[in-house]
Parts: sequence; C-alpha cells; structure tokens
Amino acid sequence: MAQGARKIRVGVIFGGRSGEHDVSLRSAQAILRAIDRERFEVVPIGITREGRWLSGGDPLRQLAATSRLALAPGDDPPAEESDLGSALAVPETGHAVEVAGAGVVQQLDVVFPVLHGPYGEDGTVQGLLELADVPYVGAGVLGSAVSMDKVVAKQLFEREGLPVAPWLWVTRRQWERDPEGVAARVERELGYPCFVKPANLGSSVGVSKVHHPGELPGAMEEAARYDRKLVVERGIDARELEVSVLGNDEPITSVVGEIRPVNEFYDYQAKYVDEGSELLVPAPITQEQSDTVREMAVRAFKVVDAAGMARVDFFLERNTGTIYINEINTIPGFTQISMYPILWEASGLSFRELVSRLIELALERHAERRDGSGV
Repeated sequence: MAQGARKIRVGVIFGGRSGEHDVSLRSAQAILRAIDRERFEVVPIGITREGRWLSGGDPLRQLAATSRLALAPGDDPPAEESDLGSALAVPETGHAVEVAGAGVVQQLDVVFPVLHGPYGEDGTVQGLLELADVPYVGAGVLGSAVSMDKVVAKQLFEREGLPVAPWLWVTRRQWERDPEGVAARVERELGYPCFVKPANLGSSVGVSKVHHPGELPGAMEEAARYDRKLVVERGIDARELEVSVLGNDEPITSVVGEIRPVNEFYDYQAKYVDEGSELLVPAPITQEQSDTVREMAVRAFKVVDAAGMARVDFFLERNTGTIYINEINTIPGFTQISMYPILWEASGLSFRELVSRLIELALERHAERRDGSGV
C-alpha cells in the first residue's frame, strides 16, 4: 500500500435475527482476525437477535455475552477508532434501525456481510446495501434469495439438469391441516429414513433425521418452528462432499473435501459442539468424481446467479456412486472448522488472502454494474 494512501473502509456485519446468530459471531471473529489491517480499515457492526444495530466499542463482545457458542480463544486485534460509532445509537424503533443502518453503510467503501440464514443471507441486507449503493461481498439480492430457499434452489438445480435426491415440500399450514395426508405422501414418495428441515435456514438448525413414521410429527414441528416452508428429503446412504467456489462471472473451485460427522449426520451439535467429526481434505475420491463435483458446483453457482463466494454441498451415494447436489450456501461459515476457508487453504489460498480477494471481487462487481447501468 502506497504511503499516505487511504485504507479501504470495510464494514463487517454480523449477528442478526436468524437461528444462526451464534455461528455468525464465530465467523465474524475469524474474519476480523484474518483481515489485512495494512490495507483495510475495519468497522465491526453487530445486529442483535431483535434486529438492533450496534457500532462503536466492541459489538462482537457485546453480542457474544449472550451467545450459546463461546468465541474461539485468543486475542482479537482491536478495531480502529471510527467516526461511525455515533451513527448507530441502538435505536428502539424499527424505522429508526432502518435509517441508522442505511446511514452507517453509506459511509463505508465496502461491506462484508457475515449474516448466516434469514435476514442476512437471503437478500434482505443485500437489498439495503443496493439501495445505499455500497459494494458488498457475496451474491446479490436474487442469488441470495433463491439460494437461501431450498425449495426454489432445488427446482433451479433440477431445471439445470443437476441430479437432486428425491424430495418434497409442504407448508406449515398444510402439515397442521392434514398431517395424515402429508405423512402418507412422505411414505409413498420417499420412505424412511428421511430428513426434515426448514426451507430457509442453515447450519443444520431445525434439521431432523426421521427413522420411522412415529418420528415424523416431532420433526415436522421442529422444522416448523423456523419456517413456513418445510422440506423432506429421502435419506440415502451417502458420503458428504463439499467444494468452495470463488469469483464472479468466471468462478473457480477449490479442492473437494469430505465430512465424516461424529453424530448420525452433520447436525448442529456435530458442527459446533461435539468433537470428533472428521474433515478430509482433499476428499478420498477419484479424479473423475472430483472433476464432476467441481463442474457441478460451478453450474449451480451460475444457475442461481451467485457472486463472490459460495460453498456447494453434495452427496456421493455409497452403493451406486451417484453424485447428488444437496444445497448451495452463499454466505458459508468462516469459523475455525468451516470447510469454505479450509478448502481454500488446501488449494493454496490463505485465509487472509481469501478475505482480501472477496473484498476485491465485491468492488469489481460493483464497478462493473455501475459501468453497465448508465449512471
């Protein structure tokens, strides 16, 4: 960086109203530690579970005080003093929060949203940033929204010709009105075991494995706590593969990794609480299988109109060798055990370099969109 040149002011937004609030704090902590302070001035911005915006002081520690997941041990570098702190005085009304949020992001050069799940990964915050005309890391409004909704994403994957394991979806109201009819449909179309999950959430929050019909009501009710749209997927005996994608119009992929969960499946406990899950990088698969997964990941990235980053998850069926696409995550985890940065490390891109590249991609995309808008 040239002497005297102004650093790029980066707002890192974390927390939020979704069920993945706690995971977001861990991801943000890792990004705040890794970001290149020689190039970037960092402005941490927290959002409480109630939707209140926090800036100034140490919003990460403020939110972590009520988190059920402890932050990773170690000292975090202090955030630079910023004149943005007074812009967010933790207002009490919803309209004031919107105004304060828009006001603070307009004083930033670029935003790095680290908001997993609804109200952050689903196009809502992206819409605010579009209105404020501020560059941001990751997919735009459309790509974020369709990727967050597993129903829409699966429909797009199928239209693209990507193989998807058998599945169905119902609304919360359909389940409440006709549980016997829904159960009969699950039995007829999918059988057991199967998985039940909210359509709009991640980090395996609200996900249950259903071994027999007696477990279905509890699983449906658990998923319905988080979303009005419920997805049921056939349980297949498969290995879980993941690949990281980086780029805008010409994305590249990392090596493929495999997860071997300590629990029956890679649920929230296995991801963030219980120890023993194995992350195999690179995955012990054939070159042909690796090439197939990586090619499918790029197709998925493009069909949902993603940008910047995504992690794409797959199933490799043990008996047949069939590869199914499972889902795409447009704001993947950045914790110490998250596959997205781990896969890039294994591909030769350090965590710090990855964060810098993502910010560069955000600025490049914003500049390109402006060039084509006639503004």
